Amino acid sequence: MAASENLRKHENLHIVFWLIKDSCWMLELRWLGILMIIPTLTIALLIVFVTRKTVDLYINLGILFWICANSMWMYVEFFTDGKYKLAAAVPFALGFLFTGIFYYKVLSTKRASS
Repeated sequence: MAASENLRKHENLHIVFWLIKDSCWMLELRWLGILMIIPTLTIALLIVFVTRKTVDLYINLGILFWICANSMWMYVEFFTDGKYKLAAAVPFALGFLFTGIFYYKVLSTKRASS
């Protein structure tokens, strides 16, 4: 199996875990939602590691930080009075930063090759 095909399978599984985690959040299944953070973040970290030498690293870091922020927000809603929800702004901002870097690099490469 090609490396890109293997990566694609991990990405697809990652989406399944992410959807389960967010569905648990919506349905207020607290402990299952919290438990689903582990496989969701684990696969996101694996994808970051596999793409570490490519430009896709940046978009995958953006996704990783988005999931971290999303997980923090879910935890705060489930187990606190909500006053720390804004702490999730830090990983959200990092997600935006890495996504911006990704698109900057992709567009720079396209312009350079034109």
